[in-house]
Order: sequence, then C-alpha cells, then structure tokens
Amino acid sequence: MFTRLLGYFFGIGVLGFLLAAGGVAYGIHYYSQDLPDYTVLSDYEPPVMTRVHASDGTLIAEYASERRLFLPIQSVPDTLKAAFLSAEDKNFYNHGGLDFTGIARAVVVNVENIGTDRRPVGASTITQQVAKNFLLTSDVAIERKIREAILALRIERTFSKDQILELYLNEIYLGLGAYGIAAASLVYFDKSVHELTLAEAAYLAALPKAPNNYHPFRQTERALERRDWVLDRMFENGYINDEQRLAAQSEGLNVQPRSTGTFLEASDYFAEEVRRQIAERYGDNGLYEGGLSVRTTLDPILQSHARRALRNGLESFDRQQGWRGAVASIDISQDWGVALSEVDGLSDVEEWNLAVVLSVNDEGAQIGIDPAREASGAVAAERLTGFMPASAMEWAGGNPADIVSSGDVIYVRSEAGEDGAVSYSLRQVPEVSGGMVAMDPYTGRVLAMVGGFSFDDSQFNRATQAQRQPGSSFKPFVYAAALDNGYTPSSVVMDAPIEIDQGPGLGIWRPDNYSNEFYGPQTLRVGIERSRNVMTVRLARDMGMPLVSEYARRFGVYDDLDPLLAMSLGSGETTVMRMTAAYAVIANGGRSIQPTLIDRVQDRYGDTIFRHDARLCEGCRVDAWQGQEEPVLIDEREQVLDPMTAYQVTSMLEGVVRRGTAGGISAQLANWAVAGKTGTTNENRDAWFVGYSHDIAVGVYIGYDTPRSMGRSATGGGLAAPIFADFMESALEGQPRTEFQVPRGISLIPINRNTGLQVAAGTDGAILEAFRPGTSPPSSYSIIGFTDELGRELTVDPQADRAVVSGTGGLY
Repeated sequence: MFTRLLGYFFGIGVLGFLLAAGGVAYGIHYYSQDLPDYTVLSDYEPPVMTRVHASDGTLIAEYASERRLFLPIQSVPDTLKAAFLSAEDKNFYNHGGLDFTGIARAVVVNVENIGTDRRPVGASTITQQVAKNFLLTSDVAIERKIREAILALRIERTFSKDQILELYLNEIYLGLGAYGIAAASLVYFDKSVHELTLAEAAYLAALPKAPNNYHPFRQTERALERRDWVLDRMFENGYINDEQRLAAQSEGLNVQPRSTGTFLEASDYFAEEVRRQIAERYGDNGLYEGGLSVRTTLDPILQSHARRALRNGLESFDRQQGWRGAVASIDISQDWGVALSEVDGLSDVEEWNLAVVLSVNDEGAQIGIDPAREASGAVAAERLTGFMPASAMEWAGGNPADIVSSGDVIYVRSEAGEDGAVSYSLRQVPEVSGGMVAMDPYTGRVLAMVGGFSFDDSQFNRATQAQRQPGSSFKPFVYAAALDNGYTPSSVVMDAPIEIDQGPGLGIWRPDNYSNEFYGPQTLRVGIERSRNVMTVRLARDMGMPLVSEYARRFGVYDDLDPLLAMSLGSGETTVMRMTAAYAVIANGGRSIQPTLIDRVQDRYGDTIFRHDARLCEGCRVDAWQGQEEPVLIDEREQVLDPMTAYQVTSMLEGVVRRGTAGGISAQLANWAVAGKTGTTNENRDAWFVGYSHDIAVGVYIGYDTPRSMGRSATGGGLAAPIFADFMESALEGQPRTEFQVPRGISLIPINRNTGLQVAAGTDGAILEAFRPGTSPPSSYSIIGFTDELGRELTVDPQADRAVVSGTGGLY
C-alpha cells in the first residue's frame, strides 16, 4: 500500500516536473521569439565625443550628443572596477548571467512591498543591465525581465566577462550629461579615471542606480549616504581595508564640474570655425557621435597675443568715440549682489567684471563687484566692493557723476598693484569690431584667428565671414601682375587727374588720392609705398583689367573679379582670411597655398582620415639611416607667381613699412624684416593692414558691422597697422632678424627711389632695387598712362628736368 502510494506521488511529481519543464521551455521559446540580435554587441560603436586640440596638444573643445569617451577594460583602474562591482554585482565574475541568490532576495522584498507604492526591486546583474541598456527598453514588466534574463544567458555564452564589463562601464548614464566612466570622471572631477581618489571612484559607482537622486549639489546628503554605502560594500568584499574606508568616508564629494564649450582661453572663434568645418566634412553624426580626434593648427601663445592685440586696438579706438552709457540699471536698496548676478555679462573677457555703482562723487565711484558663483551655480554669499577713482573714468569725459549714477551696471577692469591693492577702471564693449588672422605662409596653417572683440557678444566671425572691401591693401596684386608682365619697380606712372567713362548711364569717374593731391611722375615703388590711387588706376588701365582679375583669382582674393577699373582699388569684397592667404603667397615666393585650421583628423580607432599636408616624401619612412640621400619633399602646389616677382613685391612692401603709409610702426618693428600694406576704403569705412615677416603672415581688418564712416583719422596706417605691430612685436620677440631671401638671378642695383634712375651706391636717397635678369634701370623711359595732346607718350631725360615728347626732343 505504502509502495503504491509512494509510486503514485512520484508519478504526480514527475508529471508536475514535466509540466513545469514544458512550461518553462514553452515560455523560453515564446519569449525568445523576436529577441534582438545580441551578436551586434561585438560591433559596439557607441556615440563618442569629438575632441579638438591645439597644435601643442592642448584641449580646445569637445562636441558630443552624449558626452562619452570609450575606455578599454584594460585601462580601467582596479579600484574603479571594484567600486562598480561592489555597488552593482559583487558576484559578476562567478555567475553565468543570472544571480539566483539576488533574485530570491528581490522576490522576498517585493512580496513584502505588495500594497505599497514602492517601485519593485530588481536583481539585475551587470550582464542583464547590458542586455537592457543595449537591446531592450526600461519598462517595468515581467515580460521584459524574462527577455532580459534570456539575453543575459546568451550574452554570457558569447562574450567574456571583461568584454561584458567593458560594454557596461562605457554605456551607463551617470548624470550631468556624462555617459561612461571616462566622461563621468572628467565631468564630475575634471580628472582622468587614473587620477580618481577612492572616495571619488565610490561616488561614481553610486550613480548608475539613479543619478538625479544622488545629484552632488541638489541631493548632497543622499549622495554622501549612497557613496558611503558603496565604500562599506567594498570593505565587506575585501577590496579595501577599514582604514581606507573610514578615510574615504570622511571626505566630502569634492565635485568640480567640468566646463562645457571651449577650454582654451581666447580660442572661441577658432573652435567654432573648426566645428563648422568638421560638421560640413563629416556631418553632424560624425561631429557629435564619431569620436574624432582633431589636431588643429592653433598656436595657443600666438592666439593669446592676437586676441590681446585686436582687443586693445578696438578698445583704444572706441574710447575715442566717447562713453555710451551703462549696461543696465538695478535696484540696490536690497541685496545688490543677487540683482547684479541676474545681469548677463561677457564671460570671455577675463580681465573684466560686471559691477554696480553704489555711490558716486567728485572723487570717483564706490562699486560692488559681480559676486562669484559656487560650483552648484548658486550666488556666493560674499560681497566684494571697491573704489574706482575719477582718473579711471577720464576717457568718458566730465565729472564722475555725469558719467555714472547709483544703480548703474557697468564693466570694470581690475588690476592688482605691486602692493597687492586692486584698482578698477571703467570699460565698455567696443561698438566697432574687426577680425585678425595669423598664418604660416609656407603651409597655410592658421596659427591664430580672432573673429571679434567677444564671442559671447557676437558669434559672427569677422575673419572668415565678413565680406569687406580691402581698399588699397589689394594694390600689391595689381603691382605683382605688372611686375610679372614686363614692368619694373622703377617704371614710372603719371600721378595726375584722370577721367574715365564708365559706360552708358554710369557717368564719368574721376579717381583721386587720399590726400586729394597729385604728385606727377612717380615710380611703381613710390606709388605703392605712398598708396597712390590714380597711379594704380593708370597702371591697371595700361595692363588691362582682365589681367588684374586673373591675378586676383590666382592669389585667391576673389573667385571672379569684375574687370572694372574701380576694382583695382580694392572695391570688391573679400575676407581677412583670403587676403592673408594671398599675402602669404607673396611671402613664400609665389606658391599657392590652401588656408587650413586643421592639420589632421583621426577616427575613433586612431586611423588618420584627413591630413592637410599633401606633400610627398618617398624617402621619409625608413627604419634606419644607411648613408642614403636626404629625403626630398615633392611639392606639387601651383606656382602662381614668379619667385623673382614675389621678392620685388616684398621689397616694395618693406618700403611701405619703413617710409610709406605704415611708417608709423617702423620704429616698433625695427628689429625685424617686415613687409605689408595698408588699406583704407571710401569714407573710412574699413581699415586694413596685411603684412608678413619671413615666417608669419598677418591680416587685420577694422570696421563697424553695419558699414559707416569711422572718421577721417581711421586709416589702415593709423588704426589697423598698430594692431599688426603690437601682435608682431610679441610674436617675434626673442627671434633674430631674418631678411627676406633674395632669389637667385635677382640683381640689386642702387637707384633714386623717386626717379627710378640708377645712381652711385651711397648717394643720398638711393635704395637697392631688385631687377630681374634682362632688366635694369634705363637711361630714359616712357611715363605710363600719360600722353600729350597728340597722343604721344612722354619720356624722362635724365639730363633734363622735364618730360620729353617721344621722337621730337621737345621739352615739357
């Protein structure tokens, strides 16, 4: 009887087991249908931030839709691994994808929570979290948990434990926009993972559960409690000793959020231009998710010099235009610090602060300085005040009380004296603006670029986007075309009134010089040194404007310049970048260059996918030197100007700086060989200077964004050239004087710079002029662009003091 009963129950048990097994099998089969393909994890390519670096490796900017840096598991510090394993899955390296002990514990807790509003507790392993994060949704449903468990088991059979942990640590969201531990380390602590302390590593491990619940500033106490819990688990699991645990738990969170945007001071405009170019080349996905490493051409030191020089120049001019009033006005009867903190100011002018006028008298103004902000973003409690003397406001004109009033919000510049005392001076954002570019003339690498006074104030890049008339700074290309086609620096052009019929309905054009005077016969050298407009028009007419247009295209100043004589005076619009690149062609001996802000781009795997320098070097990659010849770089760039012509133009532009329209900066740059040209447009709307030394080309433009006159004194020589000189003095400091290289075949012959005739060496007023083979100063020559009433050209007789009509011997 007992045996029969035992057999009966055994049969029922077997049947129940078979039914349960069948049910489980059916459930597995049912929930396995339409499961995502987990093998795609082997091709894991998460969105990774693109990082942009200067030429010396300094980080400039980061761009990302998800701030993530991929970190191989071999590079993850053991302490950080231990923290995450202790917090999320202490048995990770021992289970097969499911932690049954943890599941049982979760079931008990969830049964106890029935009837409450508490969210069900999970027992997900790291493998299950990988399955959920990569392949499933986050829905709280039994169906999702079953599918998650099935995928976890399959993932464990396909991937190693380290591979699974690597996926997890790089994918998880840890708050503050950070995905993965590498990005979180930077975002929270501005450190690499290898620099994290034990307490910091534990805090990061506390975040996956619910980052917002453990926010470092809004939920500080909960964050500390959770971090300490992680440290307790690390101690229980044997990763740290009790002394380490207690020391770490005694620390604060020490979170120092990493700033976003541009990281290198003064590089905002440069970084934004690089961002635009990368997006154009690789698309938004490539920029924000591609994990590109972009090495730029930026020289941080030169960039700092460029921004300082341009800002100082803009401020100096703007102060001459007078004070335009306060930024805003606030109520100072309550806490002025809070009210002041709500006024938007410029964050990229590091030397300036917003301030509020607390009181004012004849001696000056008592001011309150914009309070600092804590890491959480809250306004600091400390209130800093200072005194701005009347002398620091003199440029604004009048008595201090006529300039500012109590409650006025203004900009001040703070400077510490030798005794440590801080003084303040009144500032205002310049209304005038401009752009500046510094470039390597041999490669086209942009070493520095400034697109305006403040990127915070205006993101419009005046170095690359502003289309402006270059004025007389275009003249060197007219003269280059002439010298390349039979003219010499001693060729003489008549500087006298001229009338040009512009065509039906366009009237007569009568160009004149900036001085409104005319100077008679002048050599090409004097014409460009003194920037004679009428001479340039006559020269362009003599050559033909189609030739000038062709040279403008070759140099890259314009794509298609209208062949109108007015264009010879720079009335067509172009950019500072294009003008600087065109001058660089002259500086390098006539080789075409392509301006670039990017040296190379590498993909997320470190493979180079773009390199600017396309020169070939077949012998550069060898294992060892075995007596072979020095490798030769094969430069296939177009030669757009004869090297001899390039030197002739350079020599003439040196004269512009030494004694011409830019003579005001000659003393400042006397220690270096520098060439360049000023440019001033009609009604003084634009002021230019573009120039170069032997290894750096620089272009500067100044003007109002909506073109209007800057005043009669705002010329290229008086406004733009000093900015150029200020920059070059800093950039060339400590460098020996290096003369421009004279090409082989050029003859240097002493001439009178005014007449162009050869003179004895050492004669007063003589200069060494550069002549190409087959040319020399003639004994007499025609005056370009001038004839008598019968249409006969005039020549100069060196023995006479007047012009001679060709073929008659008659004097004029």
